[in-house]
Amino acid sequence: MSGPTPELPIVVVDALMPTAQHLVINRRGSTVWEVESHRGRYAVKLGHPIEATADWPAQPWTALAPAREGAVLYRLGLDGIAYGEWERGTWNFQPWYEGPDLYRLWAPCRKRDSSIKPHTSVALGCVEALAELHAKGWAHGDVQPAHFIIGPERTHLIDLALARGGHVPEWYDFPFRGCLVHYEAPEIARSVLATGEAEPTQAADIYALGASLLISATGWRAVEYPDDAPRRVQREAVANGRRRPVRVPGELGELIDAMLSHAPEDRPTIHEVGKALS
Repeated sequence: MSGPTPELPIVVVDALMPTAQHLVINRRGSTVWEVESHRGRYAVKLGHPIEATADWPAQPWTALAPAREGAVLYRLGLDGIAYGEWERGTWNFQPWYEGPDLYRLWAPCRKRDSSIKPHTSVALGCVEALAELHAKGWAHGDVQPAHFIIGPERTHLIDLALARGGHVPEWYDFPFRGCLVHYEAPEIARSVLATGEAEPTQAADIYALGASLLISATGWRAVEYPDDAPRRVQREAVANGRRRPVRVPGELGELIDAMLSHAPEDRPTIHEVGKALS
């Protein structure tokens, strides 16, 4: 149910003067373009509220997510950022990063009877991108394979709309209600089940990175539940620690297993993960 594709807001067109634009995503609450202009290549995001349906509750926060992400990126000192409001919600633009995401890059590893092993240098690039964010005192809150872009020179960590760690204007802020459950740490799942909200942490990011590396290398989720299980059932499985064994060979497998520890205090820090991979 993506609905009609919104046009780029006139304020974005005026700022970027696009010479070409390509629709990348048009889904519930979010539209993303790749835009080329004389200033360079940009990702442009629009947010709008999700209306309630028989299967989904209303999600007004999706309208605020692009501006919240823009504010986070500005606080982190990233250049080439702008954000603001349009008639249905908020928008931002930010530099476009070229390259496959982690899941796509490791697709050959997941083929049946493949002899190709996940390369630790790729994992290290993801660790370094997350470590850079953690060093600035932030937690990402939505770590998943699609958010690591493996570029020719470095790996970029994207989609920071849910990040916590510094001031965000209150009119663009909203509570954290969890993320994609495949990558949600047990303590996050428990909190969301109990109160409807949680607080992103760096330890939860470590769990999510471990789950991201695991599913990208093997195709298996960290926690076992039916593919069509309701979200609450998924979260209950995560909260109860119904974990699959990690079947990634060698030291990378041992490291992922530690990152997926049920208790946050038992997980390595991002510095320790980086040191192990180095």
